Amino acid sequence: MPVLIAGLAGCAAPVFKNVAAVPATPTDVAVAPERYHDATVLWGGKILGVRNLADTTEVEIVAYPIDRAQRPDQNAPTQGRFILALAGYVEPLDFPAGRFVTLHGRVEGTRARVIDDRDFIYPLVVDANVHLWPVNFPYDQPRVSFGVGVGIH
Repeated sequence: MPVLIAGLAGCAAPVFKNVAAVPATPTDVAVAPERYHDATVLWGGKILGVRNLADTTEVEIVAYPIDRAQRPDQNAPTQGRFILALAGYVEPLDFPAGRFVTLHGRVEGTRARVIDDRDFIYPLVVDANVHLWPVNFPYDQPRVSFGVGVGIH
């Protein structure tokens, strides 16, 4: 039985297949941005907000580690924050705060912002392929259970 359960848990396929990425977190990049300039990353997280500028849109994301299927794990400690830069105007309702995302893109410098009177360095990710997780993610994940008895919900 444990083999069956482990097999079912491992069935989720990654969003981005056969992609190369450096094993660095947004915090790693913020500490040494010159070391990671032009590095390709595979990051996931939760959208905090959208800011439309003249020619681009910046999406602020708090990073979480991703699992084998590249899903952000919100039960794990955060890994810093980063900004996803998208070309042109992006409708904020298409990237609402609280929505989970996984992306594969390139680090192109940093942005400085202030959080609660503290300067904060955000890695800037560009040229990204973006996957928005369903609205109810991670609560709508398939659940498989086996058992005998009575359950009360």
